[in-house]
Amino acid sequence: MAAPPASADAPRLPPPPAAAGDGPHRPAERSETACEDRNAESLDRLLPPVGTGRSPRKRTTSQCKSEPPLLRTSKRTIYTAGRPPWYNEHGTQSKEAFAIGLGGGSASGKTTVARMIIEALDVPWVVLLSMDSFYKVLTTQQQEQAAHNNFNFDHPDAFDFDLIVSTLKKLKQGKSVKVPVYDFTTHSRKKDWKTLYGANVIIFEGIMAFADKTLLELLDMKIFVDTDSDIRLVRRLRRDISERGRDIEGVIKQYNKFVKPAFDQYIQPTMRVADIVVPWGSGNTVAIDLIVQHMHSQLEERKLRWDMAALASAHQCHPLPRTLSVLKSTPQVRGMHTIIRDKETSRDEFIFYSKRLMRLLIEHALSFLPFQDCVVQTPQGQDYAGKCYAGKQITGVSILRAGETMEPALRAVCKDVRIGTILIQTNQLTGEPELHYLRLPKDISDDHVILMDCTVSTGAAAMMAVRVLLDHDVPEDKIFLLSLLMAEMGVHSVAYAFPRVRIITTAVDKRVNDLFRIIPGIGNFGDRYFGTDAAPDGSDEEEVASTS
Repeated sequence: MAAPPASADAPRLPPPPAAAGDGPHRPAERSETACEDRNAESLDRLLPPVGTGRSPRKRTTSQCKSEPPLLRTSKRTIYTAGRPPWYNEHGTQSKEAFAIGLGGGSASGKTTVARMIIEALDVPWVVLLSMDSFYKVLTTQQQEQAAHNNFNFDHPDAFDFDLIVSTLKKLKQGKSVKVPVYDFTTHSRKKDWKTLYGANVIIFEGIMAFADKTLLELLDMKIFVDTDSDIRLVRRLRRDISERGRDIEGVIKQYNKFVKPAFDQYIQPTMRVADIVVPWGSGNTVAIDLIVQHMHSQLEERKLRWDMAALASAHQCHPLPRTLSVLKSTPQVRGMHTIIRDKETSRDEFIFYSKRLMRLLIEHALSFLPFQDCVVQTPQGQDYAGKCYAGKQITGVSILRAGETMEPALRAVCKDVRIGTILIQTNQLTGEPELHYLRLPKDISDDHVILMDCTVSTGAAAMMAVRVLLDHDVPEDKIFLLSLLMAEMGVHSVAYAFPRVRIITTAVDKRVNDLFRIIPGIGNFGDRYFGTDAAPDGSDEEEVASTS
């Protein structure tokens, strides 16, 4: 069927300038056999030059698990598996991410356009989500059809739209999602799925990106990449032969039987729902620039900032929360605090007495876990009415780097405890805490989680870490935040945002100065413990760089 013209709301951007000044096209990745090498080389000569100068993406798997969670561009590093702190003083998200849909025919250059947009946007947190990840699991019969190029992967029924919609909804809300990893050589999902978070911008690309009404409602901008059918065919031939180990006859058979009819029937008609139509795909730098300008204006309207002032004022005139438990200040505890707070204390003594305090803190925290009555029999054959842990498992999560110093104390008192880590650092330009690394044990949602950080001043990093655990479905009342020293501001900030999180510490200091250091405080715990030099400006790295 003939494709309808683009609507008045979907401007067709001008084609790119003549390609005389374009750079040479970079050849595709070569396959292992000499025959495939020759086929790929002959196909390269059929393609027109492309101005991007980028090598084609590898498509054996969709965003393979081994890929690092970042994209390096000529301007900066773009994080693709993290997210910014879109959480206000209430611990809730202020606004949703900006979601862009990129549609177009197979091999039209959607992913290349997406990467060009990412680089031109120059924002730090982006998720690139490919529709290729969401092919449905094939039956045995469908697997046999696929092996003989007789299964239609270019039909809407080939995609799991329910999973796509639920995944995109969670990403827009900043929550963690599990995304399938698809293997095109076996036409199946891999066993391990990858974890992603929402970001400033989410780019969703795929041939059927505009084929579902519910999915369309989640997209803030819809871009259709319109590339000549001959170019798309040649690109597909080269890709499938050199990267997926297929032969020319099978690729052409599949193209004529499924790909071209599906484009005419399902893909090209969706051009009319697009906000923008980009002719010639990645070669159209004029179109990319116009798209980026529009997106910058949209992002500026929803600009988000971590409001430290709101955190600081949220607790004013309030008593310390009931969820706070402070280790009893016995002469022994106060004596250890005197030693570790003294700037003249040697590193060896600082470590020794810090470890003693950590052990007492962990023991104190365990008393808040749920216990139930149980009866055991003693070696003398007598019954003993005791207590046993009523939960499923205990998991410790440390906020790097200082939080990891508490792990040995936890392991010493909790047998077979599982450990996870979170790295949160402050963006030096915006002053906002950002999640840079995450490693959590599987199936953590049923566990009681002990979240560890040695000092908490403003509470910003602690709040983000709690939010990460909540996004992994850990119930709020099963989270225990442990710290050797906390400022009242940090206590109130965490309790205000998450009133069911148990907060446990050995001491609470009254003030935080202009550099967000606890006063009188303990100094830079990480530097004193690990023996590293202090930050050049004399600020407390653990409390400023981590904004804990």
